[in-house]
Amino acid sequence: MTDMLVKLYAVPEVAPLLIALNQKGLEIRRPDPSEKYILAKWVRQHFKESWAIGCEVALERRPASCYIAVEKSPAHVPRENLYDLPDEVLVGFACYDVASKGMFGAMGVKEEYRGQGIGTALLLACLHAMKEEGYAYAVIGWVASVDFYARAAGATVIPDSEPGIFRGKLVG
Repeated sequence: MTDMLVKLYAVPEVAPLLIALNQKGLEIRRPDPSEKYILAKWVRQHFKESWAIGCEVALERRPASCYIAVEKSPAHVPRENLYDLPDEVLVGFACYDVASKGMFGAMGVKEEYRGQGIGTALLLACLHAMKEEGYAYAVIGWVASVDFYARAAGATVIPDSEPGIFRGKLVG
C-alpha cells in the first residue's frame, strides 16, 4: 500500500463536520488518559492489535496524539448531580505521531457508523492538531483508500513509497 502527503496549511476546516455530528449525538474529542485501556481493548476487538498498541502510545503523549468518536446515550436523564453524565459509546478513533513523527494513522470507525462523516472528522481533527503542533505536512501511511484521503484532506500519493517505513514483523 502507498503513502500519501497532506499539506496541513491547506487542510479543510473541521468545525462544520463537528457541528453536524454533534446534532446527531456524536462527538469527536481527545481521550482522557484514564480511558487508555478501554480504547485499546475496543480497538483490539474491532480492528488490529498493532492499532491498539498505537492507541496506547498516542495516549502516553501530552496532549494525546489521538482522537475518538463517541455517541452519547440518548436515554440519559440529567439529575441534580453534576457528575451524572451520559454514557458514551466508542464508535471510532484516529491517531498520529505513533509509527513516526509527522505520520497520521491508524484510524478506524465501527462498521455500522461508517458513511456519516465520522472518519473524515477524525482525520481532520488529527491533521488540525498536527498543524497546531507546528507541522507543515503530514504523511498518511499505508493507505487502503487513496480516494477517501484525496477527497477528505487533499492528500496526494507519494511516488515510490511502498512499503514505506513499515518492514517485516519482528520475531523473537
